[in-house]
Amino acid sequence: MQSVTMYTTAVCPYCVQAKRILKSKGVEHIEEIRIDTNPAERATMMERTGRRTVPQIFIGTTHVGGCDDLIALDGQGQLLALLMQT
Repeated sequence: MQSVTMYTTAVCPYCVQAKRILKSKGVEHIEEIRIDTNPAERATMMERTGRRTVPQIFIGTTHVGGCDDLIALDGQGQLLALLMQT
């Protein structure tokens, strides 16, 4: 299974929802990068994604986007395939 990295904050309901979706697909570990406790990480996130909202989700090296993007990917039946790519 691909590694999952997610830029998050402590109080983001969309981050919680995205984690729940990923866990339901069998993801056991999500590397969380907290931008609320480390402002330098926010700058890195914005540079990597061009976005300023959380969550920002990476599956392997693929930038999925935010929670809505993750839901759309799952709705199209492509989330599990992306997670399983080797």
